[in-house]
Amino acid sequence: MPLTVLSVAFPFAAVRPEVAGGAEQILLALDRAIVAAGHRSVVIASADSKVSGELIGTPVWTSHLECAREPAALRHRQSIETAIARHAPDVLHYHGFDFHLYAPPTATPSMATLHLPPDHYPPDILAAGRIHLYCVSESQKKRCSEAANIAGVIPNGVDTAFYRPLSDAPDSYAVALGRICPEKGFHLALDAAKLAGIPLLLAGEVFAYEAHREYFAREIEPRLDSQRRFIGRIGPQKKRDLLTRARCLIAPSLIAETSSLTAMEALACGVPVIASDAGALPEIVEHGRTGFIATTPEEIASAIALIGSISRAECRRTAEERFDSTQMISRYFAAWHSMAAVCSS
Repeated sequence: MPLTVLSVAFPFAAVRPEVAGGAEQILLALDRAIVAAGHRSVVIASADSKVSGELIGTPVWTSHLECAREPAALRHRQSIETAIARHAPDVLHYHGFDFHLYAPPTATPSMATLHLPPDHYPPDILAAGRIHLYCVSESQKKRCSEAANIAGVIPNGVDTAFYRPLSDAPDSYAVALGRICPEKGFHLALDAAKLAGIPLLLAGEVFAYEAHREYFAREIEPRLDSQRRFIGRIGPQKKRDLLTRARCLIAPSLIAETSSLTAMEALACGVPVIASDAGALPEIVEHGRTGFIATTPEEIASAIALIGSISRAECRRTAEERFDSTQMISRYFAAWHSMAAVCSS
């Protein structure tokens, strides 16, 4: 049956291809898939977003997140209520970690994808039964309390038709990608690359949060030199080109990651991954087969020296088998149809 899916983004992040956030990238992939399948996609997100379906734009907040949180939540809630009245969606799907601040009481079947670690959400919200909650990895689900009302696990995926090997002869550099913030641990990647004596390209965005800017100034800038460079925010095309020629991707996260799209994208490009043992990363990187699990700069540097033993063809095969986004998309469609059918029966 035809579906109308109303997706709701985090109020402070645009939904567009060049945005680093995993939640926004998953929402974008689902939005494209809904439209491609002939269904109707309505997206509530900041007005500078670019989606395939219909965008209901909310303000682009330029003030500090904490100062704007209350008015942003109010505008989001008003937009949701208007969209429900106007479009009569079959399913309401939240992607922001703060969905509890603006989710209105409604008869519309509602679900939320938990893109962040469980401790980012109020325990009483996870225990409530009004909204169906989906984790993105088994390790994330295991970290949820027994009281949490988890409907299931739908692992993230990436477009392996787009992220694919483009070079048989990798360059000498390593690459690190993502939001430039303390929990991502990119200073460890810079230290490791220097110990290993190889170039490293760090790509990502420094958002306008004080802690992020302080981290960049204190931990990243002093470690940059002619061989270890920061190249800023990049779009999908540039990211693919950068990945496919890289010797390896380094993902030295310091927090329990719920997933890692960049690790999946790297493997899809045939690029081995050196990752910390934080959260879901060991679920993605198979030690000794598609990369290595390493935490300290010394361990990462040692892994870099061994990276030539990893088959790039095996990395690609693994990505096609385990991380192709068509699997994720089909599971979301199944969840949407199931929720809509229960509501209409």
